[in-house]
Amino acid sequence: MRIITWNVNGIRAVHKKGLFESFVKKYQPDILCLQETKAEQNQSEVDLPEYEEYWNSAKKKGYSGTAIFTKQKPISITLNIPEKITKKYKLADKYGDPNKEGRVICAEFKNFFIVTVYTPNAKDDLSRIPLRHKNWDPAFLEYVKSLDKLKPVIFCGDLNVAHTADDLARPKENDGKKGFTKEEREGADKIVSAGFVDTFRMKTRGNGHYTWWSHFANARARNIGWRIDYIFASSKLKSKIRSAKILPEVLGSDHCPVLIDIRN
Repeated sequence: MRIITWNVNGIRAVHKKGLFESFVKKYQPDILCLQETKAEQNQSEVDLPEYEEYWNSAKKKGYSGTAIFTKQKPISITLNIPEKITKKYKLADKYGDPNKEGRVICAEFKNFFIVTVYTPNAKDDLSRIPLRHKNWDPAFLEYVKSLDKLKPVIFCGDLNVAHTADDLARPKENDGKKGFTKEEREGADKIVSAGFVDTFRMKTRGNGHYTWWSHFANARARNIGWRIDYIFASSKLKSKIRSAKILPEVLGSDHCPVLIDIRN
C-alpha cells in the first residue's frame, strides 16, 4: 500500500497547471492526503473516478483545508479534533478556532487509522506560539494517542516545524524563528516520545532532505529548504514500512509530496 501526503497550497492552482492528475497517475497512491486545499469539494475540477474523496474545508473561503483521496472506502470518516478534546485544551486564540479551519481528517480502515493534519502556522511574529505549544500540539497528540489505543495510526501532513537541525538548510540563522522554535520542536519531541515513528528518518539520515522551499532567492533550485511535512506511524507498524521517500521532483506547490510504501 502506498500513502502520500502533499501540501498542495491550493488544489485548484495545481490542477490548472496540469500537474495534479499527472502526479497521481505517475505515483499511484492508494491513499492521498492533502493539506492547504483552499477549496471546497464542489469547487475542485479534479476528476479521479477510482478514488473516494473526503474533504474538510475551512469556514473561511479559500483558506487552509484538507482532503483524503482513497481507493478503498473507509469504515468511517471523522472531521476535526473531537469536541471533548478541544474543550479540554480551549482550542482557540485571537485568530479564531483552528478546529474550524479544516485542518484534520481521520479515515478508519480495517487495520489502521490514517489522519491528515495541517498544523497551524506560528506566524512570523510568533504570536500563535502559545496556541501551538499549549493547546494545538497537546490536543492533536492526545487525539492520535486515543486512536492508537484502538488500532495502529498513521498521521501525516504539514506539521509546520523542522524537528531537528538536520531538517532545515540553515539552522543557525533560523534558530528561534517560526518553524524552528524550542516550543514547536518540543511538540515534535513529544510525538516521538509517545511512540510514533518519523518514517522518513527510519530510512534516511543527515541533512539536505527538504519538503518546503521559499519562493525567494531561487531557494528550491539551490535546495535551501525545510523538512516540515511528515508521515508518522505507530511503532507497532515499524516493521511493515518498506520505503519512505521525499519527492522533490514533483512541482506545483512550494511543498513537495512525501510517501511511504507499507505492507498491508
